[in-house]
Amino acid sequence: MKNLIGHGLYLGVIALLVLSIPGHAMADVSRGLVVVGVIGAWRYTWAITNFLRALYYIKLRFPRLRRRAERIYARKDICPHAYFLVTSYKIAPDVTVPVYQSIFRAAEMAEGGATVVASVVDSADARLIAQVFDGMGDSVSHVRLFIDQIAGTGKRDALARSFRLIAREAPTRHDVLIVIDGDSAVPEDLVARTAPFFTDARVGALTTDEHALIKDSALFRTWFDLRFAQRQVMMSSMGLSGRVLTLTGRMSVFRADLATRGDFIDMVQSDHIDHWRLGRVQFLTGDDKSTWFWLLRHGYRMAYLPDVTSVSMESQPDPSFVKSAVTLMIRWYGNMLRTNGRALMLSPFRIGFFTWWSILDQRVGIWTTLAGPISVLASAVMVSPAVVPAYAAWVMASRYVFAAILTLVRGKSFPIAFPFLLYFGQIVGAAVKSYVLFRLDRQRWTRQSAAPSRASVGSLGQRVLRMSSTYVHALALGWLTFGVFVLSGAL
Repeated sequence: MKNLIGHGLYLGVIALLVLSIPGHAMADVSRGLVVVGVIGAWRYTWAITNFLRALYYIKLRFPRLRRRAERIYARKDICPHAYFLVTSYKIAPDVTVPVYQSIFRAAEMAEGGATVVASVVDSADARLIAQVFDGMGDSVSHVRLFIDQIAGTGKRDALARSFRLIAREAPTRHDVLIVIDGDSAVPEDLVARTAPFFTDARVGALTTDEHALIKDSALFRTWFDLRFAQRQVMMSSMGLSGRVLTLTGRMSVFRADLATRGDFIDMVQSDHIDHWRLGRVQFLTGDDKSTWFWLLRHGYRMAYLPDVTSVSMESQPDPSFVKSAVTLMIRWYGNMLRTNGRALMLSPFRIGFFTWWSILDQRVGIWTTLAGPISVLASAVMVSPAVVPAYAAWVMASRYVFAAILTLVRGKSFPIAFPFLLYFGQIVGAAVKSYVLFRLDRQRWTRQSAAPSRASVGSLGQRVLRMSSTYVHALALGWLTFGVFVLSGAL
């Protein structure tokens, strides 16, 4: 009932905003919103395209792909060995226990046997994982467990070392390697549900749907629900092209013979880009982007399975919702943009035009999103203040419609917070992306302390780089603002 009242009030506010616009100001409003209208037509066309592609993929294309893969899998009588690579870093026991129980159960159900490699730093984690495994007794009799305790030099080193341990087992073309974060639970039938897709030799990896279990504030939980609804649409749309835009670090499945190749492991451990202004940027975070780019560059397809779901145990990094969201965005979007540029250098004829255009849109979308509110502010000052309520009404109505569409994809309730969080994610997200785009060397894990050393950060060269980043960022925003003023007629 409370949510229903909220929806009624929301729609009432839209009506009041529209009625507050003076009739004599309608011409000025139309002129002031010309940039918003042009950009909106483009952005909404792109959003609707992805929604329709996602709907087609989920309802029609993917069921056929699954039936075909499982039919070939059964006919060839394939029985792959499953390797589970799990990275854990000082995760709370009430998360570690259910997560590893789910992993051990999934490993036991693998018909070809399974090996679990747990990469840990802390001795307490090692002991707890061993206790969980021993406590499951005969129910995991067909599972081998290796606990690899290493120095805390970062997730990339941990993954590379574990990949090399698995490589010694000489996995075959049909074996699968499942990379999982230590705070993500997996379904028991994971291997049976994913292995058939690797009968297609073009598929190098796949990722699945994801849910979050959050004990923190309701607002943070709602924000993640919205993000995963958006993720389901975009992943399904990209799945139709056979190449997703990321192999989610929480849980993804690889062809084991590819993930244990020397050059694949080297990229995971020591990936970098050479930037014209920042020099060599060594990647600290974003291992999932490194694995994605390796497969993309080598011509492999990456599938999306919307009917398989992992559950991540998320926690709010900071008591403040806004600070938590921005902290996570800086990490997520930094990983994306550090790989985005080199992915654009690949031929669209090699990776597919839709995939290439989607990668380009990740950059273009930064500026088109920011152009809207800038043009409204310019028009409100230079043309008519009536532009503000008109824009507010448009934002509320359009985000309400798109939030409703996202809700249909997930089949869940429609919290009235969704439209507000959708706009927050778009505007704040674009601002964070523009910030990170000019500071690709800024990296930090959310929970771990790994980051560029204090010495390098405080050096004269680094201070000059920081000033140059501020300068080019301000220059880009200045040119964007000037262009918006011209196009909106505010000058």
